[in-house]
Amino acid sequence: MSSLHTLKNAEGARTDSFRKGRGRGSGNGKTAGKGMKGQGAHAHTKANGFEGGQNPIARRLPKFGVRKTHKGRKVNYAIVNLEKLNFFEEGKLVNAAALIEAGIIKDELDGVKVLGNGKLTKKLVVEAKAFSASAKAAIESLGGEAKVL
Repeated sequence: MSSLHTLKNAEGARTDSFRKGRGRGSGNGKTAGKGMKGQGAHAHTKANGFEGGQNPIARRLPKFGVRKTHKGRKVNYAIVNLEKLNFFEEGKLVNAAALIEAGIIKDELDGVKVLGNGKLTKKLVVEAKAFSASAKAAIESLGGEAKVL
């Protein structure tokens, strides 16, 4: 078992720095490893991903995933499940401010959306940007109110 003071780099892991274009005596002067003329010999001529006129791979491959467009963006709701609403007293008004104060959500984001996970046991007046169908039905079945803002 080796100690920290005896550790050494693996063979070939570290190489001496190589300074290009420092005179003929350095072995890499004049053209500095770029050959004589041509596109590769000149500075700032090839764009990153350029493939010599061939259609670049980034344009040939299909694109996947969600990408923001100029038409709009995805709505980012703060999600609250029904079971979390049991924290509040019977008949209380539950809105974003009350949920933040209770520590159920950290931030309102683009609005609060109530989902139907769990069981609600109290009659509440809930104000939110959106409700799932099951959440709205559960709130109203107990005599509460689901207000869409």
